[in-house]
Amino acid sequence: MGEETLVGKLKATFSDLIALASAAALVCVDLVLHASGPAAQKRRLLLAFAITVIFAMAAWLARGVNGSGALAGSAIAFVMAERDVRLFWVLLLVFAVTLAATRAGKSRKHALKAEEAPGGRTAAQVMANLGIAGLITVAAPETWPVLAVAALAEAAADTCSSEVGMAYPGKTVLLTSWKPVSPGVDGGVSLRGTLAAVIAAALISGAAVALKLVPQHFTLAIIYAGLLGSLVDSLIGALLERRGMLSNDVVNLLSTAAAVGIMWLMM
Repeated sequence: MGEETLVGKLKATFSDLIALASAAALVCVDLVLHASGPAAQKRRLLLAFAITVIFAMAAWLARGVNGSGALAGSAIAFVMAERDVRLFWVLLLVFAVTLAATRAGKSRKHALKAEEAPGGRTAAQVMANLGIAGLITVAAPETWPVLAVAALAEAAADTCSSEVGMAYPGKTVLLTSWKPVSPGVDGGVSLRGTLAAVIAAALISGAAVALKLVPQHFTLAIIYAGLLGSLVDSLIGALLERRGMLSNDVVNLLSTAAAVGIMWLMM
């Protein structure tokens, strides 16, 4: 094993450990803040735990996540199901939509050497995409469901944008210069990828409204926040990730945070 490969694996392992520790901390804080109370609340905890186990096993069996990713995802699923089971159903939709986008055009992505690892997403990747939504859910600021859904909409939009953009490439340009680049390049955007982002964000927003998790008048705002957050991802990717200054996980974390900030400004 080469030195660079070993260093890369050590960094990935360290990132996963940090992600798992963060996921565990979210669960602990959630239990302290929201889990005390009557027997009815205890039954809700048991239901949330059962949902979490089923979700984690299904995600792992579908190879959407690896072992560490299943653990991190189960933590996010637990805090969402415990706070409001409707948010968990939105999370489940995010998983289904992004998994479908990831599986699309596998041969094309293989040729670009941009396909996802066979074992699925790691804990670091899961927390990079869902950690902000989990944090908002646990912290529960005013109108927290709207902010959490905006973060989930961005996660779905960003993943679908990049995956569809690689699977069905059209003209791809660098967001900062509009110069043509190859599909899959950090900071690259395409018409099809952007359309996929809008559709993904609309699906998440529509589901949250249909479940009466968020008021109907927030429908378009959540879509805008999800789309703009995904464009922030591309902007940071073009400016910093391409130069090796930030990792993809950090960029994803910042873009979901940006979507929350954008949603907050529109409220």
